[in-house]
Amino acid sequence: MAEQKFRIESDLLGELKVPADAYYGVQTQRAIENYKISCNHMSDYPEYVKSIAYVKWAAALANKELGALEPHIADAICAACKEITEGALADQFPVDMVQGGAGTSVNMNANEVIANRALELMGHKKGEYQFCSPNDHVNCAQSTNDAYPTAFRYTFVRMNAGLERALGDLIASLRRKGEQFKHVIKMGRTQLQDAVPMTSGQEFMAFADNLEEEIANLERNVVLLKEINMGGTAIGTGLNAVPGFAELCASRMSELTGDNLISAPNLVEATPDTGAYVSYSAALKRLASKLSKTCNDLRLMASGPRCGLHEINLPPMAPGSSIMPGKVNPVIPEVTNQVCFKVFGNDTTVAFAAEAGQLQLNVMEPIIVESILESITWLTNAMDTLRTRCIDGITVNKEHCEEMVRSSIGIVTALNPYIGYKNSTKIAKEALETGGSVYDIVLQKGLLSKEELDRILDPENMLSAHKVPQL
Repeated sequence: MAEQKFRIESDLLGELKVPADAYYGVQTQRAIENYKISCNHMSDYPEYVKSIAYVKWAAALANKELGALEPHIADAICAACKEITEGALADQFPVDMVQGGAGTSVNMNANEVIANRALELMGHKKGEYQFCSPNDHVNCAQSTNDAYPTAFRYTFVRMNAGLERALGDLIASLRRKGEQFKHVIKMGRTQLQDAVPMTSGQEFMAFADNLEEEIANLERNVVLLKEINMGGTAIGTGLNAVPGFAELCASRMSELTGDNLISAPNLVEATPDTGAYVSYSAALKRLASKLSKTCNDLRLMASGPRCGLHEINLPPMAPGSSIMPGKVNPVIPEVTNQVCFKVFGNDTTVAFAAEAGQLQLNVMEPIIVESILESITWLTNAMDTLRTRCIDGITVNKEHCEEMVRSSIGIVTALNPYIGYKNSTKIAKEALETGGSVYDIVLQKGLLSKEELDRILDPENMLSAHKVPQL
């Protein structure tokens, strides 16, 4: 094995070896050594890497226009950033997502990689920072405290598009099942007790409509993330930024990305503010709570097959037991439930971290970023898995569902307008105690004729609101 070669770089704390072929530099190397916490790295989130490259690209364009960067240096920085947004150098971002320093290690990782690639493009060697410096040139008119949150805000925006796509696909799958099962009569339940009839189609359409509300809710909250604090530098005062940089940088980033990003009206307020993250994380939690409830219902409806509800069949994905032959578990809804629990926990972490901000900066932003990126990623993967490995393959046990409706005491509710609540209660009680059917008991007591009873208890007449017929 060939011996690894190194170059020597230095910073405030002294000299350090950096792999000779690495595009990152000394501060990234320190972060690699300091933070072995989550084992999730910036490179694990490609959209994150691309987003910070867009931030640095827009900053270089703005600084070039405002005369803060020499054109040839700015052009090299822009070219390096463009390559990264196209997927290059993704493996050069090894910093752990959970770190101290309020994101400084992430910002410097980007600054160093971009600077070293720009140096190559200008015909220089890695580390020859006198020609293009990570701090003086790539980070010109910036601080970690504006570049870092702008990058992860835009990451959330980019990843939210994939989340909404997965959600939309899941909703479409549920709607297809709703249409497929629209003529299957089943028993509706409240508090796990028989209620009144409905169709399996209505149930799946309700799942779809319930989740569709979350697309609009995500949209409402993702808009908040498009307000950025670039140009605020350290605490929002704009120290070391050229006048006009904040608005111009936001404009250039909007042009580069095609998204409408706006400069915050009060950069001092915007720099420590984490309200948008709290709101967006809450939207993810709201989606997760609905998704988990849907999976609970699927598991209940598929319970059995002999001793449960057995209304639907979930596609078998794996043997269910190492000891019980023939058992098949609802593993896909189960794993989706667990993802949702993780999202609930991440949201709690975001809330605590947001509250922990002090004065002009919130140093807990890295755990906010990791938590939200994890929630988006897991939810996206879970919804795709739930759709393709479960929902698309669900079948319904039509005859069994119809038999449960016919034998249910719950259909007595439909008799209230004709024989009164008190008589209906007596019939329900007798049916429960004797095991007899509501239908037979009503006829035995002479409360209604067979023709009248057949008309009232036709399940199709109990599926929606209608005018009570005159008898």
